[in-house]
Amino acid sequence: MRASLIITALIAAACNTPQTSNLQAPSQLTCEYLSNPGVVDVVPRLAWVNTTTSLQRNEKQTAYQIRVATSEQQLEEPDLWNSEKVSSEESNRVVYKGKELTSGQDCYWQVRSWDSNDKPGPWSKPGRWRMGLLKKSDWKAKWIGAPWQNESALPKPDGGPDGVPKEFGPPAPMLRKTFDVSKKIKRAVAFVTGLGYFEFYVNGSKVGDDVLVPNQTNYGKRPGIETALISLPDNFRKYKVMYLAYDITDQLVQGKNAIGAILGNGFYNPAKFWTEGYGSPRFLGQIQVSYEDGSEDIITSDTSWTVRRSPIVRDMVYYGEIYDAREEQKDWSSPGYNDVQWEKAIERTAPYGELVAHTAHTDKVMEQLKPVSIERLGEGHYKVDFGKEISGWVKLLNVQGPAGHAIDIAFNGNLYSGDNRYICSGNGPATYAPRFNWFVFSGVEIKNWPGELKTPDLVAEAVNTYIEPSAKFETSNTLFNQINTIWQRSQLDNMHGGIASDCPHRERSGYTGDAQVACPTVMQNFESRNFYHKWVQDMLEAQNVETGYVPNGAPWQPGCGGGVAWGAAICIIPWEFYMAYGSRDMLEDNYDGMKGYVRYMETWVDKEGIMLMKRKNLQGEEVQWYNLGEWVAPGPTVGSDMVHTFYYWYCADITARTARALGREQEAEQYTALADKTKRAFHARFYQKAAGGYGDGGGNIFALKMGVPKEQYEEVVASLRKSIAAKGGHLDTGIFGTRFFFEVLAENGMNDLAFEALNKKTVPSFGHWIELGSTTSREQWDEGGSHNHPMFGGGLVWFYRNLAGMKSDEAQPGYKHIIVKPQPVTAVSHTSYTLQTPYGEAGVDWKLNDAAFEMNVTVPVGSHATVYVPTQQGQKASLASSEQGDQMNGEVAEDGYTKFEIGSGQYVFHTK
Repeated sequence: MRASLIITALIAAACNTPQTSNLQAPSQLTCEYLSNPGVVDVVPRLAWVNTTTSLQRNEKQTAYQIRVATSEQQLEEPDLWNSEKVSSEESNRVVYKGKELTSGQDCYWQVRSWDSNDKPGPWSKPGRWRMGLLKKSDWKAKWIGAPWQNESALPKPDGGPDGVPKEFGPPAPMLRKTFDVSKKIKRAVAFVTGLGYFEFYVNGSKVGDDVLVPNQTNYGKRPGIETALISLPDNFRKYKVMYLAYDITDQLVQGKNAIGAILGNGFYNPAKFWTEGYGSPRFLGQIQVSYEDGSEDIITSDTSWTVRRSPIVRDMVYYGEIYDAREEQKDWSSPGYNDVQWEKAIERTAPYGELVAHTAHTDKVMEQLKPVSIERLGEGHYKVDFGKEISGWVKLLNVQGPAGHAIDIAFNGNLYSGDNRYICSGNGPATYAPRFNWFVFSGVEIKNWPGELKTPDLVAEAVNTYIEPSAKFETSNTLFNQINTIWQRSQLDNMHGGIASDCPHRERSGYTGDAQVACPTVMQNFESRNFYHKWVQDMLEAQNVETGYVPNGAPWQPGCGGGVAWGAAICIIPWEFYMAYGSRDMLEDNYDGMKGYVRYMETWVDKEGIMLMKRKNLQGEEVQWYNLGEWVAPGPTVGSDMVHTFYYWYCADITARTARALGREQEAEQYTALADKTKRAFHARFYQKAAGGYGDGGGNIFALKMGVPKEQYEEVVASLRKSIAAKGGHLDTGIFGTRFFFEVLAENGMNDLAFEALNKKTVPSFGHWIELGSTTSREQWDEGGSHNHPMFGGGLVWFYRNLAGMKSDEAQPGYKHIIVKPQPVTAVSHTSYTLQTPYGEAGVDWKLNDAAFEMNVTVPVGSHATVYVPTQQGQKASLASSEQGDQMNGEVAEDGYTKFEIGSGQYVFHTK
């Protein structure tokens, strides 16, 4: 009897034991797309990734709980927000709904998730964020600068793009201040910024690893832009200056402390033909020190600071950097330094732009390259090869020479961006790297090196806005791997200051046309949420709110040429972002901007619905939309009216889709009708009946992307096939046609031609660049133009969406629903593509052997997928279940595929 009772009790205890959740603790916590951001000034939006404890399939989050507190210790009983259990699958951009947050407040948070069996998983490790200065009145600091500099910017030189200023301004200012700390510090935070660039120092050391900060923005008003080469009224939607926040608690000491800054000209004071400056360098800093006894001190930038000329004799983003080590002031930012001979800082006019938190990635040193070879050309004269082209600088590690001895560094990929000179101090070995400029090079030529230059004496440092790879693409086709690699390098080289430039050495401007064609490829290679969140804001803020016009570059510089397809970025990038990341707020924030741009485009449309280059203004004068059209096609191309009308349709179509995603059905119908009307006008005007198509140079590509009338479809496909054959299988498109070229072919039964064009090594092709030895992608298909241009990379989405075959579904974006439909070609035996989605890693890996096909598919927790397995006549496709070892047969589709519906997990498909 006793044994029976014990067994009964054990069974009852087992039944009452809670089942363990299939979900692990959430990971990859982000706030505003950043891990532990240093400063935030908006209502924070939070995200996390769920993973399973095993190879569990069909798992998802059914609920979550978030708690937020003012300290990590307080999280057990959160004093800012306890969401309690929220029934929801959402784990992306969840809005904070706790107590109102205050300036400078530290916030700690964690989250846990419930699985599909309604079992809670463990709490995540804590994340954190810091609130910025939320009110204008919170800023007590004053903008300050050097008394020997004027308020105004340096003048632009005469002579067009090749013009050089008669003078480059004085050396970069160093500023400093000392103060005493007499009590035990609880926390100290520095809210700081400087224009154009700055470095911040505390007690002798630079704070943080950021470089070339703050990020570029439209800092304020510039009267010169209204009379510039490409003139615009200075009435943008918004102007802003970004400030950073650094926790300096551990760098301060009880007793005397010193803080300092060095200022660079940056894009605030560039003095270049295709730019317009804002003013001379200036600094703003506010250090808030909280003590254990509850009191607080605020140390601000004001005229009590002192200032001196630094060893940085020249720092101009288009003219290079000169550093004179003889002017170094040892320990200049330390408390013991004697600054009695320094001058008093003077107050500067505050920039017109609003101060906003730098809730965005900064530039950092991302990679170091050792020399591949060093060739001696003569006495002190060396040629150094680093193996691949980067943007960044050369860091000298063991440099010493007589006082006044000048070492010159010239960069083989640099154009319009100057060189670098280091002047020795005469003291012992020194380490030096530029601070306020970057250069473009795969190799350098060094003159006047003292002694013998050896490998340990220098290193190349690649610098770009911090962005992490989020994907891996690999195929059995070596050329395709190389093409993807050189494009990635070019894209990184062009990312500085939170924008992507056209080229990193010439204009260095944020061209919106290049941006919109490349963005889908960027999003399928890099974790770019934070990057585009910032840059799209720049585009929206550069919009003319009265007319809706969006300029060719953002932040705006009056040398940015372009046209209709450039401003279209305000529609295209938010939509691609939504598709890649599922962030509805990206559409909400930019919907009015989309509508405004479509409204502006409409003013250029004739009565037949065609968008023209010319029109009459309100005064009856004929005006022309300055336009580059289908830029740098390799031969004859389509007219600008066709490109304009295509993008008018494209923007109207995206705006309709956006309205529908936001639940604005009436407006969705209006924009759908406009897109349909434009499409009909396009076909009526540009279809060439005799040729059965829309012409070479992208005409047929644009038409098929829009969708041609059914009765014309076969003729158009035949026309395109004939055109490609006549060009030996090469593409014939410029910047915009190439964006769609390979996908359009693949989606219209011509995937073999897409492969053939991408597999070429003769002009025009990506492979030709590689044959020339390029380690970056280029601006033109031949050897002209810039040799570091990422814009043609937009067409490479074929690698991931078609060849590998993984797409996001518009109905459930952000890879909530994944569509896997590879389009293999016989010449490629293996392709693998993995991507970090908002839900975790998704991937496809397929192999093709003797017509047999095998594919591994990974679906992250919270996602599901529709998988299409390519099958040939007489074959069957099946899904092997790793859990039970049996086979599952799919539904035969009409286009030679077998269809499967699967949940999260890892799966193996094969045909036989």
